[in-house]
Amino acid sequence: MSTGYQGFGDKALPFLKALGFHQNRDWFHDNKELFEEHLNEPRGRLIDDLAARLAESNIPLTCNRKSSTFRINRDIRFAKQKHPYNTHVSAVITRSGTKKDQGLLYFHVSPGDCFLSVGFYAMEPDELRAFRDAIVTRRTMFDTALEPLIDLGYVFDQENSLKRTPRGFEQITDPETLALIRLRHLTLSRPFAEERLEGSILLDDLTELAEAAQPFLSFGWRVLDPVRAARNEKQP
Repeated sequence: MSTGYQGFGDKALPFLKALGFHQNRDWFHDNKELFEEHLNEPRGRLIDDLAARLAESNIPLTCNRKSSTFRINRDIRFAKQKHPYNTHVSAVITRSGTKKDQGLLYFHVSPGDCFLSVGFYAMEPDELRAFRDAIVTRRTMFDTALEPLIDLGYVFDQENSLKRTPRGFEQITDPETLALIRLRHLTLSRPFAEERLEGSILLDDLTELAEAAQPFLSFGWRVLDPVRAARNEKQP
């Protein structure tokens, strides 16, 4: 029996859909074996195989089962909605393999909402300001770095985009540049059909994304790494 990634189980999406209706610990406990067999273990195998592929290709990204995955249990301490379980499984791929590292790939598996993402999410204010400055001053380089992702059908996420131009960029008049600097997260996404959860297709998609993302991620790292280094030097 193969121990490599061979797709998510055929009960993966039905389980997540049912979990949306049965948001209680007793139901989850009774059906935990389904979660492990059809979702959690396949996700772990996907991460293991992807990490190996990235290392073989010398791509400066990695992932592992412990630090790259998000728990099925929700943190409801400060949440308005108190249901205890997420109805999706997901993971990030970063330089360190941890969730706090900037410059990531992300996959999200949920009934009717499967997608891949890449970019820089929830940056600190000084990081976001530096990234916006870089977009304005190095626009041609920025556009060139994006081309491989655009060619694959990835588009910028507009969620939480600012309605007004951020302070310090009032002189910008170009509509495309304005749209970019109003983004709060510099991430691009592409949905994928649920059929791609079968076999090793999703592993191939993530490998393709990792390769195409290198120019964009490298652009962002060159911007953000000095900002983070300067901030760390100031800390006692």
